[in-house]
Amino acid sequence: MTRGGIIGIDVGGTFTDLVMLDDTTGSLRIAKTPTTLDNQAYGVLKALAEAQADLTQVDLIVHGTTTTTNAVLERKLSKTGLITTAGFRDVLELGRRTRPQPYGMKGQFTPIIPRDLRLEVPERMDAQGNVLTPLDEPALRTAIANLLDAGCEALVIHFLHAYANPAHELRAAQIAAELWPNTYITTGHSLLSETREYERGVTAAVNASVQPLLERYLTRLRDELGRQGYDGDVLVMNGNGGMVSSRLVAREAAKTVMSGPASGVMAAAYTGRRAGELNLLTYDMGGTSTDVALIRDGHPPVSNEIEVEYAMPIHVPMVDVRTVGAGGGSIARVNAAGLLEVGPESAGATPGPMCYGKGGMRPTISDANLLLGRLNPEKLNAIDGGVDQKAIARVFATELGAPLGVDALTAAEAVIQVANAKMSGAIRMVSLSLGADPRDFALFAFGGAGPLHAAALARELGVPRVIIPARPGLTNALGCVVADLRHDYVQTVNQPLDTADMDKVHEIFAQQVALGNAALAQEKIAILETRCDFSVDMQFVGQSHVVRVPLDAATPSRPELRARFEKVYWDRFKVELTEINARIVSLNCSVIGHCEPLDLEKLIAPEGRKPIAQPTTTRAVIFDGAPHDTPVYWRDHLPEDVSLEGPALIEQSDCTILIPPGDRADGGADGNLVIHIGGAA
Repeated sequence: MTRGGIIGIDVGGTFTDLVMLDDTTGSLRIAKTPTTLDNQAYGVLKALAEAQADLTQVDLIVHGTTTTTNAVLERKLSKTGLITTAGFRDVLELGRRTRPQPYGMKGQFTPIIPRDLRLEVPERMDAQGNVLTPLDEPALRTAIANLLDAGCEALVIHFLHAYANPAHELRAAQIAAELWPNTYITTGHSLLSETREYERGVTAAVNASVQPLLERYLTRLRDELGRQGYDGDVLVMNGNGGMVSSRLVAREAAKTVMSGPASGVMAAAYTGRRAGELNLLTYDMGGTSTDVALIRDGHPPVSNEIEVEYAMPIHVPMVDVRTVGAGGGSIARVNAAGLLEVGPESAGATPGPMCYGKGGMRPTISDANLLLGRLNPEKLNAIDGGVDQKAIARVFATELGAPLGVDALTAAEAVIQVANAKMSGAIRMVSLSLGADPRDFALFAFGGAGPLHAAALARELGVPRVIIPARPGLTNALGCVVADLRHDYVQTVNQPLDTADMDKVHEIFAQQVALGNAALAQEKIAILETRCDFSVDMQFVGQSHVVRVPLDAATPSRPELRARFEKVYWDRFKVELTEINARIVSLNCSVIGHCEPLDLEKLIAPEGRKPIAQPTTTRAVIFDGAPHDTPVYWRDHLPEDVSLEGPALIEQSDCTILIPPGDRADGGADGNLVIHIGGAA
C-alpha cells in the first residue's frame, strides 16, 4: 500500500483532531471537533465529515485513541477473571507496599480484577524454570468453568516464574481455548516476560480487561468507514510511538495505553529532525491535561517502567511521557486554606469552559486567557451561542477574586501563573529525572493551548527558544501520519554479567529480530527499510532500580556491556561503583519499519502567504497587570522569513500563539515559528 491519501486522527479528552494529506496533489485538510466520550467513533466520523473526506480516495487511516487509557483510569472495564499459582491470588492487590502520597497516611486503590474473580490452581515453577508442582489440569478446568459462570468475558492466566519456563501457561491457555467462548485469553509471559510477578500480572490484567472494549470499538469504526467507501486498513498508534494494524492491535491491547500522547512526541521528533533540532523538551497542552517528554538526539526515550496511575504499572514499552492535570479546561478554585489551585479537575468537552457557551459555570484556564485578551472570542472552537465575557468576569470576581481579595483580571493572571508553575515544574522534573538540564534543550510547544503558555514556561525554565510547529493544535494527529511501524520485545535474563551466557544473549536478540520481522510482514503498508534498536536493562547487584543501556549491535561482548553500563550509570547518577558486580536484568529489541517520509512544508499553503506581515487587528492584552496594545496576525498569511517582536498574537484555525514583550519570533523550516526568549541564558 502506498501513502498517497493519508488521514491521521487523534482522539483527546476534549477534541478529536484530524489531518488529511494527499502526496499526489499536495492538498491539506484539517478538522477539530469535540470528542464524544460515550463513543469516540462519533467524534471521528464528525471530523471526517467536517474535513469533507472522500474515503474512496484515501489510502490509509492512522488512529490515536484514548479508549484503553480512559477505560483503565475510569475502571470501565470488561469483566475479567484471573487464574494464578496457588498461594498468589492477592499479588495484584498487595503490590509494592507503596503509598499514593509520599507523606500520606491513607489512600485508595482498586485492583483491575476483584478478589472473587481471582482463582488459584496447583502448579509451580522455580526461578530457574524447573517444575516443582505439575499443573493440575482438572482444577484448571473447574476454575475456568467457575469464571464463565460468573460472567467473565476475558481471562488472564498468570503463573509464577512463567518468564523462566512458560510451559504451564501455554498448556493452560491451550485448555482454556477449548472452553472459553472467545479469543480474549491473555498469558502473562507472552505480553511481558520479566521477573516481577506484580508488574507482569497488572499488565496482563489490563490487557485482558480492555481487549473486548478496544476490539468492539475498532470493529464498529472499521464497519462505518467501510460503509462510507473506505477499503483500506486502519492503523492504531501504540504507546511506543509505532503503528500496528487495527485487526492485530487487540491481541496486545495494553500497548495502546498512552497512544495519544505518544503520537504527539513522535511528531515532535520528526519535525525536530527535519529542522535540525535534535534535543527537545516537548510540551503538549490540551484541553484536559499537559503531557511532557524529553527527546535526545532526535529519538524520544521508550520506557518499560511507566506507571499510569498509583499502583498501575503497565510494563510494556511506551514513550516516556509525564502528565499533569493542567489543560485549557482545568478548573480553578480557592481551597479551604485560601490558596488558589488549578486542576486536575477539568471541564472537559461537555460542558467545557465557560467560553464554550455550553453551560460551563466554573472558571478555567481558557476563560482566564480570554479575559486577559489572549483569545479571540469570535474564533474559539466548539462554542455555542457566543461568548459572554462580562458573565465570565463576574464568575472570576465572585469565585476567585473575592476570596483572594483581588479583581477579576488579577485573579485571571493568578490562574495563569499557577498553571504555568505547575507545568514548568513537570517539565523540570522530566528533564532532571533523566539527567538533563532544560537549558540545553529547545521547548517544542503544541496542543491547542500550548503555544499560549510556552514562552512564559521557557523563561521560567531558562530555555533559550521555543519551537511552534505549523499546526500545533493538530500535532498529535500529525504524529499518526508520520509514525513508523514498530514492534517491541523484552526478555528477562536476570543473571550476573560475569556469569551470563553471552551466546544465549545473542540468540535471544536474534529471536526478537525474527519475531519483529514476522510481525512487520503481516502489516499492509509499504516499508522502505527496517531498523532494529537493541538495549539491555542492567543494575548493580543489590540495587532495585535499573538503567537502560543502548547497544550498537545485537552481539555485545561482556567487557563492552560492562563499559557501556558504567558510562550510562555515571551519566545518570555521577557515581562510580567499580567494585560491585553488574547484573543483566532484561534484553530489549525494537524492530522498526520506516515508512515513506512526508513533506511538512504543505502544512501551511505557500499561496496563502503574504510578502510582509500585516496585523489583522490590534487587541489589548494584559501582561503583569498592565494592558498592552498587541497586534494580531493570521499565521497562514505570514511570510516564511517573518520576524515579529513581542508583544504579538498569532492566530490560526487550531490555536493561538502568544509572543510576550521582550521576545522575538522568526520563521523556520517547514513553517515552524521559533520564539527567542529575551534574557534567557
